[in-house]
Amino acid sequence: MNATTTDKFEPTTSPISADVVNRKIMIVDDEPVNIKVVQKYLASNGYSRFVTTTDSLTAVELMRSESPDVLLLDVMMPGIDGFYILEKMRSDPKLKFIPVLILTAVADPETKERALRLGATDFLSKPVDPADLRPRVRNALIAKAHQDELEHYAERLEHQVRVRTAELEASRRDVICCLAGAGEYRDQETGNHVIRVGLFSGIIGRQLGLDDETASILEQAALLHDVGKIGVSDLILLKPGKLTDEEFAIMKRHCEFGKNIIASSDIRWRKVGRQKLDEEKITIGKSPIMEMAARIAYSHHERWDGTGYPEGLRSEDIPLEGRIVAITDVFDALSSVRPYKEAIPPQRCFEMIREGRGSHFDPAVTDAFFASKEEILQVQREYVDRLSETDFKAMNTDTSPTKKTTQTPAPTAQQKAVQENAANQEPVERAPAPATKPAPIEKNSLKQAFLASRRPR
Repeated sequence: MNATTTDKFEPTTSPISADVVNRKIMIVDDEPVNIKVVQKYLASNGYSRFVTTTDSLTAVELMRSESPDVLLLDVMMPGIDGFYILEKMRSDPKLKFIPVLILTAVADPETKERALRLGATDFLSKPVDPADLRPRVRNALIAKAHQDELEHYAERLEHQVRVRTAELEASRRDVICCLAGAGEYRDQETGNHVIRVGLFSGIIGRQLGLDDETASILEQAALLHDVGKIGVSDLILLKPGKLTDEEFAIMKRHCEFGKNIIASSDIRWRKVGRQKLDEEKITIGKSPIMEMAARIAYSHHERWDGTGYPEGLRSEDIPLEGRIVAITDVFDALSSVRPYKEAIPPQRCFEMIREGRGSHFDPAVTDAFFASKEEILQVQREYVDRLSETDFKAMNTDTSPTKKTTQTPAPTAQQKAVQENAANQEPVERAPAPATKPAPIEKNSLKQAFLASRRPR
């Protein structure tokens, strides 16, 4: 390849503005003398950076490596002609915006039309007139400088948009988490419940074939499944015993409360947004996350067999996201400490969930849940509640009911005196206490625990 790169070509007259003369000019011509003439004319105007070649076969690759700001291209060359090079350039993302000045001794209209159709910027007839060459090259370089400036501005703008979008996404997640936490705040033993339910739901959604965007929306929307608890009295929410029928009726209304809270917040913010953007005539659509969150809040206590609440929906009449959160919410409630129950070991929780397949839970969602068992348990390990961390470790090592141990306080001086006095007395023989066995875990007891997992009444 006969190619040269010249970074210093001494000008013979005063240079023009530096932003143009410092740009790189490439010349492709099979005649070396033509290259020297053009280069000399341009150097006299202060240009000093040149890339030249007489080999048309390697011209495109040379352009990719050198990234010139303008190309002076001969048309009639051996090997491949200038039309082929021009066509290759305009189909290459890296080269498509480089201005191309055609150098040709053929001045027929067909040649010009074809070159313009392929994307040529301008024409110069051979032999080249320096009075014609200099302004045309300068104009092409100025146009390229503006093009580069626009590209750099677009890149900076895109970067700012990405940063701002990420900030807004983080802010939205923070707001959703705060709103979700508000529903759980008074129930001090739920800890990371809403986070686990959200992550569980995203895992199951992906297992069911949801795309990443929809699964991410589900993951965030599920955080708000129990936001309606804000409207339930502490006397009911934190009651350690069973609920009366009247109390349970109030408790069930948290589904309605949640839907209304989410729907009203979405309407208010869209109204504010419309007022601010009215002049630009921008339409603000509903938030996919808040729309799904409202459906989840209202339907996550529906059951596959139609025995749930608040509407008694059955089968696929229940929204898919509601069917998913129904199983993730119950599983996490079973395996977590609540004011009205102890945590149940994971293996027993899985047995209870399996019992609910086809009655409480959608069979397909249940199967996806079990297919994701290891991921579910990993989330539990990563987001275990601090208040029940010891219990959780114990649950993973023993499937029998956990036995609480309490540390015996040190005896007082009076208690020590009583103990010493008792030790000096004659021992009294007592009949041994009968041996006791732990009650067997029967299917009925699992079913009862399962049905009572959300709240006994």
